[in-house]
Amino acid sequence: MNTSTGTLYLIPCTLGDTPAAQVLPQHVIEVARKLSHFVVEQPKTARQFLSSLKPEQPIQSLHIATLNEHSDRKELPELLAPLLAGNDVGIISEAGCPGIADPGAALVDLAHRKGIRVTPLVGPSSILLALMASGLNGQCFAFHGYLPIDETERNQTITALETESAKRNQTQLFIETPYRNERMLHALLARCRPQTLLCVATDLTLPNERIQTRSISQWKSIPDQSFNKHPSLFLLLGKS
Repeated sequence: MNTSTGTLYLIPCTLGDTPAAQVLPQHVIEVARKLSHFVVEQPKTARQFLSSLKPEQPIQSLHIATLNEHSDRKELPELLAPLLAGNDVGIISEAGCPGIADPGAALVDLAHRKGIRVTPLVGPSSILLALMASGLNGQCFAFHGYLPIDETERNQTITALETESAKRNQTQLFIETPYRNERMLHALLARCRPQTLLCVATDLTLPNERIQTRSISQWKSIPDQSFNKHPSLFLLLGKS
């Protein structure tokens, strides 16, 4: 490891409007306050988050670079330049922990190859929080990101995930764009076996947080299933 370079800090952020002090340790807040260089997924929301932490320097003076799904990998070396010059840098994803279902993983990978120290900081991960609270198998699980938008492909994927889950006793986790949450739920209820367990974890760490685990047959008996436009995770555990 090159001791003359800065440290790349992976800085978790809140999953919504919850005050940072409720979900982030004081040490994380103190590290973020002192940094002057950041690589973020969305500059606007990152500035709002940093402002809430009351950084030591004015927000306008912070060096904020962007790394998101549209970024070219050729830009990664330039993002590491401050680190190679001896400055500490913080990565901030759009929500939760950097590097987990997040473009920042590519920069972390390059930092390791350049011998730059990488330090993850403690904070909320919606994936782990949902898994913890689901009651499903936390020993064997897989996160799949977004399922296909095309209905036929999505249905085929749901069937394949349920089959694999039942075979391996493996919890399957995935997400959906919030305004398509109910469409996803209806697809799961239509495709999965009655005994399969489904957890829907919504608005994690927020005041209206809701986490519900039921069998598919039980979900079908619930008339009110409205959670569109609310960030949610779906967790599936197939039963033979």
